Amino acid sequence: MDQKQYVIIFSTAYLPFLGGAEIAVKEITDRLHDMNFILITARMRHHLPSRERIGNIEVYRVGMGIPFLDKVLSPFLAAWHVFILRRRIHVCLFWSVMVSYITITPVLLKMVGLCRNTPFLLTLQEGDSETHIVKGRFGLVAYWWRMSLYYANSVHVISAWLEKIARGFGYRGAIFVIPNGVDVAKFQISDFNPSVKIIITTSRLVEKNAIDVLIKAFAKVHEIFPDVRLHIVGDGPLRSSMEILAHTLQVDAAITFLGTMPNEEVPEQLAAAYMFVRPSRSEGLGISFLEAMAAGVPIIATPVGGIVDFLKDEETGLVCKVDDPQDLAIQIKKLFTNEALYMRLQENGRRLVEERYNWDMIAERMKTMFKNLCIS
Repeated sequence: MDQKQYVIIFSTAYLPFLGGAEIAVKEITDRLHDMNFILITARMRHHLPSRERIGNIEVYRVGMGIPFLDKVLSPFLAAWHVFILRRRIHVCLFWSVMVSYITITPVLLKMVGLCRNTPFLLTLQEGDSETHIVKGRFGLVAYWWRMSLYYANSVHVISAWLEKIARGFGYRGAIFVIPNGVDVAKFQISDFNPSVKIIITTSRLVEKNAIDVLIKAFAKVHEIFPDVRLHIVGDGPLRSSMEILAHTLQVDAAITFLGTMPNEEVPEQLAAAYMFVRPSRSEGLGISFLEAMAAGVPIIATPVGGIVDFLKDEETGLVCKVDDPQDLAIQIKKLFTNEALYMRLQENGRRLVEERYNWDMIAERMKTMFKNLCIS
């Protein structure tokens, strides 16, 4: 048997599928060269290899490449992989990233009395609203949250809001509040062209991100500042309805839907922007805001979820009301007309990210947590 200690990570999706959770796993593990990681994920696509090494992780994909079927079967297929792996390696920790399909594998194993002595770390970084967590999918979401928290030895959350949610579900064990971070070196201070002021949002086009509110607010701003432009980076099920809304409000010529963009191209888009806006209805943390701040782009956001951990009105950004295009338009106009405020937000935002949300520092905190759990 291999005497090295391994952390087995469970994540329903992983590279090449990119989201905040997947990026976080890669950023953290790539910095922890003295630790060994295996990640089990749903295959989702026929052409993806069943096994490959990505960075510092040995990735195992389970399933046949049929997304829905792979996700549904993934907890059971992953459990079988764990059974095989434990015969040849020493597993010191199970790490489930969010509560979703494959990440309940440790719960199933422990429910049937297996792997009782292997510590189970649950990471919560969901951006869904509390209503969805409690009532989503006819109560199934809440059920698996409760079961995951019941069997977890420790919980890691990326914001104080998610800590509150975990406590609300009755969890009384250790909770580590360690946010996701930003690779600050990848982001240069915004060098926008003053003659073409660009409002940018890097957001999936889903209900929680409230891009409809942004477009309505932009239409009001555009009446006063006709040269302003809105760039929307991201895609999702609401794209067509957002395009229709822009056309209905007669601002479609001033809005560019850039679609999904490789993560490495985002810094260039931010560098050309004047401000970043996302009037979220819910948010686990909001890494896109932190990336904008790292690029020296002032942010406008709602005080929901994990955003309040870093958003201080007129200090690190501007606060707007939820579902209120009129108020959002007022905040946008404020940034266009108050240069002193703009420069203060630019400076404070960049400094905050450098001091509290740097991936190098966060990876070290995660490493300490992993090693303490492995020892236990």
